[in-house]
Amino acid sequence: MVDTVSPPGDDADEPARTPEPTNIDVMVTDTAVHAAGPDATTAEDPSSPAASGAPWPRSGWAEMRPRPYERRAWYGALGIGLGAFVVSRLIVGAASYATATWEFMERQQRGLPVPRSTRGLMEEILVRWDGRWYRLIALDGYQSELPHPISYIPNNGGATVAFFPLYPYLARWFGYAFPGDVEHALLGVNIVLSIIAVVLVGMLARDVFDVETATRAMVLVCLFPGAVVMSWSYAEPTLVVCAAACLLLLMRDKWLLAGIFAALGTATRPNGVALVAACAVAAAMAIHDRRQWRSLIAVAVAPLGALGYMTYLTVHTGEAGAWMRSQREAWGEGWSWGATPVRYIWRFFENPLGSGYGPLYMHTTLAVAALGFGIVCAVRKRLPLPMLAYCVVIGVLMLAPTIVSARPRFVWTAFPLAIAVAAWWPRRHRYAWDALVVLSTGSLAAFTMLYGSWAIIP
Repeated sequence: MVDTVSPPGDDADEPARTPEPTNIDVMVTDTAVHAAGPDATTAEDPSSPAASGAPWPRSGWAEMRPRPYERRAWYGALGIGLGAFVVSRLIVGAASYATATWEFMERQQRGLPVPRSTRGLMEEILVRWDGRWYRLIALDGYQSELPHPISYIPNNGGATVAFFPLYPYLARWFGYAFPGDVEHALLGVNIVLSIIAVVLVGMLARDVFDVETATRAMVLVCLFPGAVVMSWSYAEPTLVVCAAACLLLLMRDKWLLAGIFAALGTATRPNGVALVAACAVAAAMAIHDRRQWRSLIAVAVAPLGALGYMTYLTVHTGEAGAWMRSQREAWGEGWSWGATPVRYIWRFFENPLGSGYGPLYMHTTLAVAALGFGIVCAVRKRLPLPMLAYCVVIGVLMLAPTIVSARPRFVWTAFPLAIAVAAWWPRRHRYAWDALVVLSTGSLAAFTMLYGSWAIIP
């Protein structure tokens, strides 16, 4: 007996929904698609709840099961996605080499000591900014005695407590298994996690939309300017892996596993709390539609990563508000509730080519524009509500702070927006897609050089 999806209302005049396919139907579909060739898998199924123009499915997230796909087409999409990853890392490497060469010449002109190779300078570039703090955590853990006030001076400032533990401890464990120092471990674990992240994002796009959308989503995730962090010692790749795994498991009603990956995400970065929102929305829909009260397991487990870290800091430092104090005293962080990005965008349009803080205003404007465009595409393509909730919370936490406001890397962690853009972007006009890829590639190279030259904070 085949279950059918309930209509959104009791109106007798409303047409009945198409029944969910049985195993035989899926086999027949796969056979027909295979016979038609790989191009047949790129057409968007108009009966899909995620198709443009379709109403929000009443049965919600849990009943939007992974769609049938042709394996050969999926393997081809994976090849393109991983190829885009390799190309994007070569671009970041070339841009880092250019920046290191510039620094080499600058030191030479000033009569400063210069290395025999630019390799050391390149490695130094890749572990700059937040990488310094993750390096300290991976080597020595967290300070137990925090100074008053906390400063961002390395080694004795106490600001390491501002950075969540999962990524640096993964790097420490990675260093035990592979040769090299802690810098190599920080970079090496990010390469591994980034490959996993690309594949998981492709699987999520494939399950919600189709294989062609998955191909484009993987390319966008690799080439978006915020993707520079896949080659730097930053925690964003760890968060994306946890978030993508959590969302995939929510689709399959694996509530406990989804909660565990969400908890790992909340132990990675502060904006990992967006996964709690995703789990809460998915659980609310499951309870409303099917009375699946066990879905609350994901909601209960999701925040344990962040709560566990805060509890650890309280015990380790003897101070309940250590994390908040480090944010406030070391960086002067607070809440502007959107005033900071608005001010930066205004100053960018006043002088788009301004020096000094000009690059900061420019990359804030780019981040806000990318976030807004992604949200519009997500609404137009009816992105599943848990994914949309995750992106909205990421966006709010990106726009609200006073100091560290909108950044491309924050938009990059809202990767479901890349899936939405890939699904929305017109497929009939190939040149438009090629132009987007070229623009993203150039922006990735440009921002790598800007970040590496200390011009702006990533």
